[in-house]
Amino acid sequence: MIKIAIIIGSTRPGRKADSVARWVHEIATKRSDAAFEIVDIKDYNLPLLDEPVPPSQGKYSQPHTKTWAAKIAAFDAYVFVTPEYNHGISGALKNAIDYLYQEWNNKAAGFVSYGSAGGTRAVESLRLVMGELQVADVRAQVMLSLFTDFENFTTFKPAPMHEKSVNAMLDQMIAWGGALKTLRNK
Repeated sequence: MIKIAIIIGSTRPGRKADSVARWVHEIATKRSDAAFEIVDIKDYNLPLLDEPVPPSQGKYSQPHTKTWAAKIAAFDAYVFVTPEYNHGISGALKNAIDYLYQEWNNKAAGFVSYGSAGGTRAVESLRLVMGELQVADVRAQVMLSLFTDFENFTTFKPAPMHEKSVNAMLDQMIAWGGALKTLRNK
């Protein structure tokens, strides 16, 4: 069984990503074909990238980097729950991703985004980053609107149709995550 992290991609006070991630986790845990865990980047207190050696070298010197690397390495795939800030992902999420390299390689990723345009531009940006990290991102994604899926733009109340989108994304992630695991086990 593969392990999938549901990564909360915002650290901002008043963020919505944590409620969205819990909703994804609730849907995911109804399945028996993978194990799911919420990973909150806020819990790792990552300062702006402070490693003197590029992450591609895997020579981490900071305790927070080593802890973060161990957590991310433990998974076969990732669901990134991301807001859209100014047509992109949050700085905190980009920083957390940039800390590592090999821990991401040959794994799968899916996206749950939210914003005024469903977070689609944030996901476009994330797809480019995933390509550089050798992560296979799946086509199916979940796009949530601040206008229709959040009461008064704050309280998360997703439309029922989104559960089907979450499962379609997870289906693809589990297939790709399992296939890519064979590459890492050689």
